[in-house]
Amino acid sequence: TGEGRPRVAATLRALNEALGRPAALWVKESGARNLRHRDFLAPRAALSAAFPGGQVPPEAVSTVPSLRGPAVLPLRVCRQTPAGLTVQVRRPEAFQRLLGPLPGPNCPAEGAQTSCVVLHCPALRGPAALRPRHLRSILLADHLAQLLRAQGVDVCLVPALNEERSWEVLRQLRIDWPSGSGCSSLPDAVSALKAALRQCSCATACEQGPGPAEGVICKVHLKSFVEQQHLVGYDPNLDVLLVTEVMLRAVAELQEAVQQCLVSDPMAPPASCFPNEGQSSCCSIVHVVNCEEEFQQQQLDVLWRILDPGAHTALQKHLVCGPVKVTNPSSSIGADQYFQLRKRQMYEASVMKYGELAEDEAWTEVIDTLTVAAIRFEMLSTAHRSQITLDLENNSISTKGTKSGAFVMYNCARLATLFDSFERAVEQGTYPPLPPVSELNFSCLREEGEWLLLFNYLLPFPEVLHQAAQLPLPSKGIRITANTETVCKFLIQLSMDFSSYYNRVHVLGEPFPHLFDQMFARLRLLGAVRDVFHSALATLHLPPLSQI
Repeated sequence: TGEGRPRVAATLRALNEALGRPAALWVKESGARNLRHRDFLAPRAALSAAFPGGQVPPEAVSTVPSLRGPAVLPLRVCRQTPAGLTVQVRRPEAFQRLLGPLPGPNCPAEGAQTSCVVLHCPALRGPAALRPRHLRSILLADHLAQLLRAQGVDVCLVPALNEERSWEVLRQLRIDWPSGSGCSSLPDAVSALKAALRQCSCATACEQGPGPAEGVICKVHLKSFVEQQHLVGYDPNLDVLLVTEVMLRAVAELQEAVQQCLVSDPMAPPASCFPNEGQSSCCSIVHVVNCEEEFQQQQLDVLWRILDPGAHTALQKHLVCGPVKVTNPSSSIGADQYFQLRKRQMYEASVMKYGELAEDEAWTEVIDTLTVAAIRFEMLSTAHRSQITLDLENNSISTKGTKSGAFVMYNCARLATLFDSFERAVEQGTYPPLPPVSELNFSCLREEGEWLLLFNYLLPFPEVLHQAAQLPLPSKGIRITANTETVCKFLIQLSMDFSSYYNRVHVLGEPFPHLFDQMFARLRLLGAVRDVFHSALATLHLPPLSQI
């Protein structure tokens, strides 16, 4: 029928099938210059590799405009050009399909499946004072949990926060992490693990005496186990581990989390969050760890495998964060100090931009939210395995930079202001109320920036969220790479293109009836953009701002 919400992947699949080749020949355009002439391109180089002389059979080309499907975009004529085969979307119809009644911007993406993931963040067990490098892995785990939940995945976060410690910086950063004194069954679980150690062929008793052995339960020979099991990807320096009660408690907590996952939905079929995972389990374990703690986590990983040889321990994966380098000053700084420094800098930058207005008490929450946004984007907009450099100079934070969290929040607030202004104008009788979606005329949307917003952001948004939540299997070993920077980069680019459009186009025009059709269509488009902002920011625990 051609009805339903279009998707990029479904459209590309239909285009590739039309040419009768298994290879993925078509690509979606995204640059403003190319989008003036085409929306999809099959590059000449790809065609030359797939067809003799690069000549596509005319009958294949002629079928492209007639492609139909529930998630396929409506297409116009397909043309041979020097760049390759090009096709444009029938844009008014695409606007209608995406902005019309019940567009469903947040429906699950293709391939989404329900499963369970245990996210383990060792930084929350570690030192008394958190550092920025610890914040990176904690923020990443928090964001990943939100992304997975948005895809229907059950997430269990480990460890529970020890109530004897102060976690104020986590509260300030709006990190949603469970707390508690621990499960009442943990002591029994630790005792069971001690009993398992006594039966373990890899374990040997420790000699009594002072020094390193103090407080140690036994020695476990990790290297021999790794070799016997033909495990790959582990540090070759793994050898003898002095097992302590703290380690056994960590293993017991992980076991408890797995059990919670297994009973959370007992009717669910076995599934794994890892695509093509050979093991049959409904729980996957991801250790989100900074690179400085990776070795210790590998030790715990192998210890758990030895003590609990079930299928779930074989599903352990390590998502490793790169180093966080702090400059100006380069001295060690705690996470609390880092937050307070960024908050002071954001306050000063806001006063500089907005004057005395930013000193009003009502701005306290705004400054707090801008600070959280600045830190989250600073930590999460870089690929997780790459190094981050934090410049703590006074001028290193700004409300103006287009790559910052503050810039994203500013543009989200501009949308809120736009719709507040429209509602006030309706109340004053300047404009009529926004008509039902079924009565809007989307053929009025002809401005270049309007198609850019729809084609690059509203259309692919569900697939962007789906991609960001994927935890692909490594080709070998235990490390995985996730696209945890995707949402931040998406929001930054959306903010730049929205800002460019908003600065160029006067959405709320003169109150002349002949201009209302275009204004109403634009408001519907920007309402959908606002929904995308809000949904994406929710995965970062950032509330939308109504003013800035």
